[in-house]
Amino acid sequence: MQRVLLLFFLLFSIFVGAQQQLSDGADVSVLTIGPGTSLNDAFGHSAFRIKDEEKGFDLVFNYGVYDFEAPNFILKFAQGKLNYLIGLNRFDDFYNVYTEQNRTIKQQTLNLSKAEKQKLFDALIENYKPENRRYLYDFFFDNCATKIKDVANITCNNTIQFNIPEDYEEATFRTLIQDNLNKNSWGSLGIDLALGAVIDQTATPEQHMFLPKNTHSFFKNATKGTEKTPLIKSSSTLYAAKPVPTSSNFITSPLFIFSLIGILIIYITYKDYKQQKRTKTLDIAIFTITGLAGVVILLLWFATDHEATHNNYNLLWANPLNLIILFQIFKTKMSKWLNKYLKFLVILLCLMVFHWITGVQVFAIGLIPLLTAVFARYLFLIYHLRRL
Repeated sequence: MQRVLLLFFLLFSIFVGAQQQLSDGADVSVLTIGPGTSLNDAFGHSAFRIKDEEKGFDLVFNYGVYDFEAPNFILKFAQGKLNYLIGLNRFDDFYNVYTEQNRTIKQQTLNLSKAEKQKLFDALIENYKPENRRYLYDFFFDNCATKIKDVANITCNNTIQFNIPEDYEEATFRTLIQDNLNKNSWGSLGIDLALGAVIDQTATPEQHMFLPKNTHSFFKNATKGTEKTPLIKSSSTLYAAKPVPTSSNFITSPLFIFSLIGILIIYITYKDYKQQKRTKTLDIAIFTITGLAGVVILLLWFATDHEATHNNYNLLWANPLNLIILFQIFKTKMSKWLNKYLKFLVILLCLMVFHWITGVQVFAIGLIPLLTAVFARYLFLIYHLRRL
């Protein structure tokens, strides 16, 4: 009850604008949370811990908290216009949540002067005020981890030098994401479908810090000031995740599911070739699905504020024009001019392979069997039209 009251009075003081003065023995730390089991938790989390035993509080400030009370939450989330929050918790509560999820918690105590600690704490309190709590989130450049870097650097008057860790390797944004995922998973597939070529550019060393684990690595080697004072005073692991058997069901994976669909498309196409006919239902399904997928990709590119969805060359296989062409696919006898459009689709698929090989954009491996089958189907339709 005393702790609840303490938190209440601290929050009240925040709301009325009063400052909380830290004692000489206060510690400011960065907490790095390991990945969880869901896609949303796969990249970990970061937070500031302010511990002042003399004043009797132990608090955690963490950015990137969902604002579920925001009007039109789902629509704004999809549009990239959703404001996120800075959260405030008692450390015990924060610790219990993540230990119950069996997620590693690492702590790095910052080597700050009393004035710097106070400056950082004041900044967090200022951020937590109702009029300041909300901010426009960006997964790569303004998330829970980048906020830690930015607030710490401002506290030290922008004198922090983030030295490159020993295990550092150059990588694109997409590689940094996918290294934290099973590439043959639906989450990985969704990311590769939704995010465009803009994330296939090589990230600078500091840009690697959009991932909490990389922020931890860079903070470990960082220095501050002209004296090159180590930024970290001490490091510890507050909780180590217990080993849990990992199980991935290949039967439900994208590669397996799309392989089955691809085999079915090839089988039907082979039968059509042998019987000199066309299975209209299959073509309707292919053109409808690829067309709708293209519309979604276009909307993510042009109708949202998500910069990571720009320049998405998945449009080379997911062509919105396929929905317009459906009126021809429904016909028993298609027009001859459709042959040119089908050749255009084949060229686009070849361009997709070229983009992949040259590194312009990396595509989902789960799509390989499906798109191979679609490619074969387009070639069959070209052959079929020539016979008419």
